[in-house]
Amino acid sequence: MTLIIPPRTHDLGGFQVRRAVPSLQARSVGPFVFVDHMGPATFDEGRGVDVRPHPHIGLATVTFLWSGAINHKDTLGSEQVILPGDVNWMTAGRGIAHSERTPSDVRAHPHPLHGMQTWVALPKAYEEVAPEFHHHKADTLPQRRHDGTWLRVIAGRAYGEESPVRVFADTFNVALDLEPDAEHTIDGGHAERALYVLEGDAQLDGADIPDKHLVVLDPGTRPVLRAKTPVKALLLGGEPLDAHRHIWWNFVSSSKERIEQAKEDWREGKFGQVPGETEFIPLPDH
Repeated sequence: MTLIIPPRTHDLGGFQVRRAVPSLQARSVGPFVFVDHMGPATFDEGRGVDVRPHPHIGLATVTFLWSGAINHKDTLGSEQVILPGDVNWMTAGRGIAHSERTPSDVRAHPHPLHGMQTWVALPKAYEEVAPEFHHHKADTLPQRRHDGTWLRVIAGRAYGEESPVRVFADTFNVALDLEPDAEHTIDGGHAERALYVLEGDAQLDGADIPDKHLVVLDPGTRPVLRAKTPVKALLLGGEPLDAHRHIWWNFVSSSKERIEQAKEDWREGKFGQVPGETEFIPLPDH
């Protein structure tokens, strides 16, 4: 039985973020423990995204855009604008802090933003690795165009292709763009899989599915996705987690004690400074 999960929607000052994972129905899909859909939104001149510096441990963040631009800065000294089709992969490991803001030149005129940000829990053996940041340009990702389908492998392996993005466990992460009446058979070679339709009217094995919802797919099946209108979609999943993960705010760990330590470290400023940033998000009080 296919499971369809409606996300929780948060309005961030006229900019909507929909969180489909974790939910009561799915705490994770493969290694993915957070699945956020950003937008679609159009910002007026002078406005944009401003996510102040905040910390992470025990996970990797994956950012992929269909439109817009976000400038990433972190405590390693990285600074990188992500554009549509690029991948930003930030491995938090034992600890990193970063900010995400709309670049100043983009704010100079009205601009769109639409994309997905997901969190991948690191396997226990890698939870405390040194933090790293990697940017992969759109033209470095494996992609195929066939019969109205445009497929891009964001991370991991799919359809006989493998992304250059370094992953720590078997990962399935693919962007799909379908033209009206195009059909696509979903890769069946991963233990856990889900489909998220960002935009458009689609069917799965002939049944209508709602957009902006997560569809958890049955193991071993190869369902056919059909577009009735232009469709943007994300496939995600892979190897199940190797242990239960505790999630508190931006911290993910197999150890509750480690999360308590991360809280204390953020309170005491031990994550380091994001160059050029003076603001930060305080530790929540709950």
